[in-house]
Amino acid sequence: MAEASPKTTVVVPTYNERENLPVLVARLRDLGIPDLHVLVVDDNSPDGTGAVADGLAGPDLGVLHRTEKDGLGRAYIAGMTRALDEGADVVIQMDADLSHPTDRIPALLEKLAGTDAGVVLGSRYVEGGRTASEWPWHRKALSAWANFYVNAILRLKVKDATAGFKAWRADTLRAIDLPSIRSNGYSFQVEMNYRTVQRGLRILEVPIVFEERAEGASKMTLAVQLESALAPWKLRFGRKESR
Repeated sequence: MAEASPKTTVVVPTYNERENLPVLVARLRDLGIPDLHVLVVDDNSPDGTGAVADGLAGPDLGVLHRTEKDGLGRAYIAGMTRALDEGADVVIQMDADLSHPTDRIPALLEKLAGTDAGVVLGSRYVEGGRTASEWPWHRKALSAWANFYVNAILRLKVKDATAGFKAWRADTLRAIDLPSIRSNGYSFQVEMNYRTVQRGLRILEVPIVFEERAEGASKMTLAVQLESALAPWKLRFGRKESR
């Protein structure tokens, strides 16, 4: 008797992504991965993304409507918690803006299944990976510096510590205690990695080519940048989480 495929849920937070979401969903469905599901977490997008998501819904796609926009981290926690409650064995997190290449999802899943990794990152900074060619030099420099900065403080030993394209084992998400995650915005990615390392779980990376978002505006505000700069210090010297 053939072994059943693991249930894999792709959690996609959205805010004003009505143009990009149908393209992303079509690409995910075209992968042909057995038992692949999509969970869209929409933060009451004023451009009607939630209604677009409802129109795409089906047996393989669900929609979680939230009434307010309170940050990327909170949206991911809500979506991941729902995915775990619905029996996901693997949870993939990715952006809706088409910057994360869907065709690398099989590589993430293969690495996760073939190793003891707790999470596998789609990495811009391992051999074979790279950032968007459209990025100006100063944005590439800022991204590289952010990764150096995070690793210098937290010693994660991860090339792309700020990556947002990841495949998680369900057991890893349970081990790091999602409800108690404090960070929001992009620093959420760093705290998730830090907790994984603190629990003695492995983080592995596979190369990706990161693309510039296709439509819409970036969510990287000054407040988000400041939070991201302070987060590693809070994690290292703040109150330790109970195991």
